[in-house]
Amino acid sequence: MEYIHNNPVRAGIVQYPEQYLYSSARNYADMESLLEVITVDLYYV
Repeated sequence: MEYIHNNPVRAGIVQYPEQYLYSSARNYADMESLLEVITVDLYYV
């Protein structure tokens, strides 16, 4: 996920992943976002 979040930074579009409007990094930073992120807990038995 870190790789995906940093793609706009590496491309020079933004300085921080949270600044990219279409990034789920905004959700993890508790910022307003255009994307809805649903977390799933996976438990292995």
